[in-house]
Amino acid sequence: MSVRKTLALASGAVICTGLLGTGCASRTPDGPPAQSASPRPAQSASPRPAPAGPTARPLPGLGPVMRARVPADTRQALVVRGPTSDANQAQVVLYERDPERGWQAVAGPWPAHNGLRGWTSDHSAGDLRTPVGVFGISDAGGRLPDPGTRLPYDQDPDFSATGTGHLGEDLEGSFDYVIAVDYNRVPGTTPLDNTRPLGEEKGGGVWIHVDHDGPTNACVSLEEEHMRTLLRALDPDRRPVVVMGPASELAR
Repeated sequence: MSVRKTLALASGAVICTGLLGTGCASRTPDGPPAQSASPRPAQSASPRPAPAGPTARPLPGLGPVMRARVPADTRQALVVRGPTSDANQAQVVLYERDPERGWQAVAGPWPAHNGLRGWTSDHSAGDLRTPVGVFGISDAGGRLPDPGTRLPYDQDPDFSATGTGHLGEDLEGSFDYVIAVDYNRVPGTTPLDNTRPLGEEKGGGVWIHVDHDGPTNACVSLEEEHMRTLLRALDPDRRPVVVMGPASELAR
């Protein structure tokens, strides 16, 4: 099916090829920021930014396995955390890394939806689960004009959503704003591109898009206001990623 024919109603459920995800929606204070270790005497006359030392704050809720998957040059991370592996609602927080203090929350927490059946570490087309992992977020687009993002933005009428979702909710407007998750896609292309480097069987078209008050096929969805805020905040120079999964997986 062409990626431009994104949604159809079948047996009362949404069928999405390459869009809602292959088969495709408090700030909690953790105490005062940790203090940097005492600086050593300068070894060079040229000043350098202080690296994040051992006392700098790590990404909250991430264990050593997941932290190791975040690229060393990443300074923005959108963390999407579900309460359980089968939950289709999640919480989203945007963090930025300060050279001395470590990771600090700069937006959120926001409520979100994810795949109808929850999460998976081995995503396949049509499983109705959102892939777990750390993925780049490099391209955006939507039916509406660019709200002011620094990401490449493709405004196109083919970002259209029709029919009803898994709970019978109206899907109209779901793709007014989207951000492509770099799972089984070619970064640097429009989110509408349907190239699947891992093969069609591994799904694709996993997006962050406007919430339609119900679970998705594999995407993550946020309220429209939060999508605009996120689009304006993301900075490709900060090498942004999305870190997503149930709390138990993120804590590994």
